[in-house]
Amino acid sequence: MGLNWNEIKSRALFFSKTWADACNEDSQAKPFWIDFFEIFGITNKRVATFELNVKKLGGAQGFVDLFWPGVLLVEHKSRGKSLDDAVDQAIGYLHNLPERDLPQLVVVCDFARFRVRRLATGETVEFELKHLHIHVKLFGLLAGYKVQDIRSEDPVNIKAAERMGRLHDALKASGYQGHALEVLLVRLLFCLFADDTGIFQPAQSFRDFVEERTAPDGSDLGPRLGQLFQVLNTHESQRSKNIDEQLGQFAYINGRLFEETLPMADFSTAMREALLDACALDWSALSPAIFGSLFLSIMDEKARRNLGAHYTSEANILKLIKPLFLDELHAEFERVKGHRNKLFEFHKKLRQLTFFDPACGCGNFLVISYRELRELELKVLRADHELSAHKGQLTVDVHGLIGVNVDQFFGIEIEEFPAQIAQVALWLMDHQMNLRVSVEFGLYFARIPLKSSPQIRHANALQLDWHEVLPAERCSYVLGNPPFLGKTYQSKEQKADLAAVMHGIHGAGDLDFVCGWYVLAAQYMQGRMGTQAAFVSTNSITQGEQVAVLWGEMQRLGMHTHFAHRTFQWSNEASGKAAVHCVIVGFGPEDQAVKTIYEYEDIKGLPHAVPAKRINAYLVDAPDVLLNKRRTPICQVTEMTNGSKPTDGGHLLLDDAEKESLIKAEPRAAPWIRPFMGAEEFINKTARWCLWLVDCPPKELRLMPEVMKRVQSVKAMRLASADKQTQQDAGTPTQFQKIRQPANNYLLIPSVSSERRNYVPIGFMDAHVIVSNLVYAVPDATLFDFGIMTSSMHNAFMRFTCGRLKSDFRYSNTIVYNNYPWPGFAGEPLSDKHRTAIEQAAQCVLDARAQFASSSLADLYYPLTMPPALLRAHQKLDTAVDAAYQPSGGKKTYASDAERVAFLFELYHRITSLLPKPAVKKPSKTKLG
Repeated sequence: MGLNWNEIKSRALFFSKTWADACNEDSQAKPFWIDFFEIFGITNKRVATFELNVKKLGGAQGFVDLFWPGVLLVEHKSRGKSLDDAVDQAIGYLHNLPERDLPQLVVVCDFARFRVRRLATGETVEFELKHLHIHVKLFGLLAGYKVQDIRSEDPVNIKAAERMGRLHDALKASGYQGHALEVLLVRLLFCLFADDTGIFQPAQSFRDFVEERTAPDGSDLGPRLGQLFQVLNTHESQRSKNIDEQLGQFAYINGRLFEETLPMADFSTAMREALLDACALDWSALSPAIFGSLFLSIMDEKARRNLGAHYTSEANILKLIKPLFLDELHAEFERVKGHRNKLFEFHKKLRQLTFFDPACGCGNFLVISYRELRELELKVLRADHELSAHKGQLTVDVHGLIGVNVDQFFGIEIEEFPAQIAQVALWLMDHQMNLRVSVEFGLYFARIPLKSSPQIRHANALQLDWHEVLPAERCSYVLGNPPFLGKTYQSKEQKADLAAVMHGIHGAGDLDFVCGWYVLAAQYMQGRMGTQAAFVSTNSITQGEQVAVLWGEMQRLGMHTHFAHRTFQWSNEASGKAAVHCVIVGFGPEDQAVKTIYEYEDIKGLPHAVPAKRINAYLVDAPDVLLNKRRTPICQVTEMTNGSKPTDGGHLLLDDAEKESLIKAEPRAAPWIRPFMGAEEFINKTARWCLWLVDCPPKELRLMPEVMKRVQSVKAMRLASADKQTQQDAGTPTQFQKIRQPANNYLLIPSVSSERRNYVPIGFMDAHVIVSNLVYAVPDATLFDFGIMTSSMHNAFMRFTCGRLKSDFRYSNTIVYNNYPWPGFAGEPLSDKHRTAIEQAAQCVLDARAQFASSSLADLYYPLTMPPALLRAHQKLDTAVDAAYQPSGGKKTYASDAERVAFLFELYHRITSLLPKPAVKKPSKTKLG
C-alpha cells in the first residue's frame, strides 16, 4: 500500500533536517539518495544504479551519479558547485540514451538545492532542501501518485497500439496465436499500465524484471512471464518463502486476470526488444476509453493502417450518456450538495446504479460512463469534505467513502477478445480514477488486489436472455452502440438471429441489424418503470420503410422516446475514417414530461437542445404517426409510377458513341433509338439512349442484323439469370422487362439525390423520352403539381421520411409521395387564388432555370453555385405554398424543416382519420362433408 501525502511530507521534512549539513559528493551522495527514496517508501536499493559508467549508455567517458532507466537521472555535486554545469552534464548523457531509457525526470542537486526538469514538457523547478516538503509532489511518480491529463487524442494511444501490434505480429509469426495470444496480450497490457501507475511498486518493476531477469536472446522470457503471472495470481501469504525477492515485490492482483495457465510463448531477441520498447512508453497517459478499440485493431493488419479510425470518439459517447443519466445526476448533485444527509443519500444512490451495454465491444461506453460516475463521486467527496471542514473535521477517509465500483457495469460481447479488453479497460479506468482521488486528498488509494469485477459476458446478445447477465429489476440504464448492418450486408447467421428476435413482426426482413437490440431492450424493460435505454443507430431506423415496422413494435411494447439526436455524422478525428450518419434515441417504458430533441444545423456541427412535448418515430415533436407503404396517395392527386426497367445486360442501352456507331452500321435503327432518362442523366445533363422496339414491326426488326445481335444478347442474358421471372421474360427480348412509359408528358422525380441540395431537382419531360426505373414519373402533371413537389414543404417531408442510399436522399412513391398531405384536403378547400399563385411561382422557377440552359441541374442546385435568380424564384414559390397550407392567414413561415414536418404530420393525422378504414378480412368458412 502506498504512503499518503501527509506521511510523505513528514518524511521529506525529516530528510531535510537530517541532511541539512551534508556537503561532500564523494562520501555522502549515495546514502543521501538512498534516504531520499525512502521518503516514498522505496527501500529496494536495486531500483537505480549509482556511478554508472557512461560507456554503458553509449557515451565516451564519465559516470552518471544515479540512473533509473525510464524514470530518473541524477547528477549530484558537492555543496556550492554550479547547478548550471550539472544540468549541462546531465543533459549531455541523454543524447546517447535509447528512447526507451530516457528518464521522465532529470534532477541536479548540491545537497542544499534541487533543480528538477520534467523531460516531456521542459518544465523546470528549483528549490532549497529545506523546502523539499513543499515541492515533494514533483516526485509523485516514485510513490505511485501519477495523474496524467488523459486525452483520447493523445498520440501515446496510437504509439501504444502500434508497439503492441509489433509484438502481436512477432508472436503470431512464431506460431503463438488464437486464444492464448489474446489473453497474453491483455495481461501484458495490464502489466505495462501497472508499471507506470503505481500498481506495481516501485515504478518500472515489470520493465526491470524483463530487463534484468531474462536473457537478452529472449530464450527464457516465456517461462519467466509464466512465473510472473503465477505470482500475480497468488496472495502474498500463500507464496513460497523462498520466492525470488524481485518477484516477491509484485502485488497480488486477483480479478481472475492471471488465473488461466497459458502455453509458453517462445520469444526471440527482437520480440524481447519489442516488449521492452512497449515498456518505455508512459502508459499512465493511456485512455482506457479508446485504447480497447485501438488494441483490438492490432489484430487486423488492414485496420492497423488507420488505427485512429477504429474507436468511438468521447464527444459522441457523451452525446448519449449526458441526456440518458449524467445531466440529471449532476443537476441532482447541485440540489443536494449543501445538505449532509441528502448528499449521503445521493452518494448511496450512485453506488446502486447499474449500467448495461448489450453490444459492448471493447467497452467504450461503459468505460466513459464509469469515469463520469467516478468524477461525480469525486464532487460528492469534495462537497462532503467542505461540509466536514466547517465542523472541524479536516480528514477524509477515502478508503471508506469510495463506493462506485466496476461491478456496477455489465455487458455482452459476441467476440471473446473484445470482451476481455472491456473488462481490463474498466479496471484501468478504475485505477486512474483512484489516482485522481489519491492526489485530491493526499491519501493513497488503490483497489489492489482486484476484488470487484465488471460482468462482461462473452455471448451472442440476440440469442442470450439478457436477464441472465443482469435481471431487469436491477438495471438502471441500457446503452451502447450496437452494430449497423443493413439487410443486404447481413450474413445468413445474422439474418437468422434477427428473424428470431422479430418473430411475427410483418416486414422485419427489411430492418437494420441494430433493430434487434431495440426490440430486445424494449422487451427487457417492458413494464419496469425507471429503467431507461439509449442506443446509437444509423438514421435509417427513423426514415423510410423501417420506421413503421420497428417503431410500431416499440409502441406495442409500451416504449416512449425521452430524447433524440437527429441525424449527425458519427466519426472521430482520424484521417481516412468512414463517416456514418447516425441518430441517438433514448427511450423507456415511462412517459417523461420533459423531452429533448437535439438538432444540428450541420451534421458535422454541434447540437442545440430543443424542448419537446412529444417525440415521434421520425424524431419530430408531432403526433405518433407511422407512414406505411401505400399503393395510392392519401390525397386525390395523380398517381406516381416508377419508370421502365430494362433488365437487358446493357444491350438495349447506348451512350453517345454507341448510338453513333450503331446508326452508322445500321441506319434503319435511327427511328427506334429514343432518349433514356435516369437520375444521373437528368441531374447531370448526361446523354443516354435506348433501343425502344415496343412498336417495331417484326419485318423491320429482321432487316436490322446489328439490332438483332443486341436482342439475341438480351435473350441470352435473361436465360442465364437465376431469377425465374427474368428467365420467362427472355421470351420478349425486344422489350424492356417492365414497361411503364407515360403516354403523355410527365414530371420526372429522381429516386436518389444528394443530401447537400436544399431542393431535389425535378422537371417536366416529353413523352418521347423513355423514363428509367431509377426515377419516378407523374403523368400529365401540372404546374401546380410541380410547384408543390419542388417546394420546401415537400422537400422537408421527403428529408424526414424517405430512406437513404449512403447519405443521399432516396425518394419513394409508396412512403413519401403517397403519404404526403397536399393543401386543400383537410379543412378549407384550396382556393383558385392560392392555386394560381403557386402555378405562377412554379413557372418563375422554370424560367429562372431556362436562363442557365448550359448548366446542369447539379450545377444549378449545388448550394454554393445556385444562381440568385433561381434562389429567389424558389423562395417566392415557398411563400406561395406555405400560404396555401394556411388559407385563413395562420402561420406562414417556419424556423426549420422540423417545424414544417411537425405541421405536415398533424395534417396527415387529420387527413388519414377521414379515410375509410381498410376492410378486415374474415376467415373463410370451410364446409365439411
